[in-house]
Amino acid sequence: MKETDKWLVVVNPKAGTGKCEKDWPQIRELLVKEGFSFISVLTEHQFHAIEITRNMVNELGFTKVIAVGGDGTLNEVVNGIFQQTRFATTDITLGMITVGTGNDWGRMYQFPLKYEKAIRILRNQRTFIQDVGKVKYRYEAEDKSRYFINMAGMGYDALVAKKTNLMKAKGKGGALTYLFNLVTGLFQYENVQLSIIIDGVEAVNDKVFSMSIGICRYNGGGMMQLPKAIPDDGLFDMTVIRQTTKMRVVRNLKKLYDGTFISMPEVDTFTGKQISITSTPRHSIFLETDGESLGSSPLDFTIVPAGVKLIVRKKALKAFGKQITEEEEKED
Repeated sequence: MKETDKWLVVVNPKAGTGKCEKDWPQIRELLVKEGFSFISVLTEHQFHAIEITRNMVNELGFTKVIAVGGDGTLNEVVNGIFQQTRFATTDITLGMITVGTGNDWGRMYQFPLKYEKAIRILRNQRTFIQDVGKVKYRYEAEDKSRYFINMAGMGYDALVAKKTNLMKAKGKGGALTYLFNLVTGLFQYENVQLSIIIDGVEAVNDKVFSMSIGICRYNGGGMMQLPKAIPDDGLFDMTVIRQTTKMRVVRNLKKLYDGTFISMPEVDTFTGKQISITSTPRHSIFLETDGESLGSSPLDFTIVPAGVKLIVRKKALKAFGKQITEEEEKED
């Protein structure tokens, strides 16, 4: 079947606690104005964006995709790209219009929230090939796997994400909701005994409060959990916050947002290509990827180097040491 020159636009109307549904007519009009030829499909349920992307690429040959929504929408589209079998994943160009509550992937690349600016960046199609993470986990007595493009959180981080997602389902969301759950979740959470093996070597065997593994730097609506992450170095970055007190967490919340928390004595940082995590009890640590609550331990992470081709702002690449010309920066 012939490939198509049109864009596939996957729209999550529930993103941004319903903001996407309200703003989609404006976004659609701007895409037409900027000369995009596209077919748009609105998601109807969780994981629908995976199905839409996989099927439309396989059956109709789309090689250009735009996700309209939040980090969870982008995550599903990436998983659809990895589930399709027609093209190499890096033969598909992926762009995003951020309309979510966290927008942490977009924050990494300084993507504008104004739709007109975001669409002009998409039109220029300046691409960057980024690593992707894959995690195997346990869900309702079954082994599952998921790709992710930004960050995975475990322990306390996953609890906060779960509480926030439950509130989103009730129409409440945003960075303030996440901050609220960040504080109130402290009274529900207990540190968990973990063994963490990185590239075949045990790096941690201790009680752990929270941890993050990822490719990019931000999650939770702007927290810099992995401040040294480079998205194309072929390595995961990982931060582990060992057992700590509730008051110490509250007193140091600001450090989570500026990345300086990694200098605290109970925080360790690592890099690696493969990370395995087991807990005692066995299924006692929970997982979220790109803000979406998934399952529990045991967990196995594998990096997929140079896994996905993304449209980005070139000037944002300077933040992690990439060389760009003055002309490229001005064009952004």
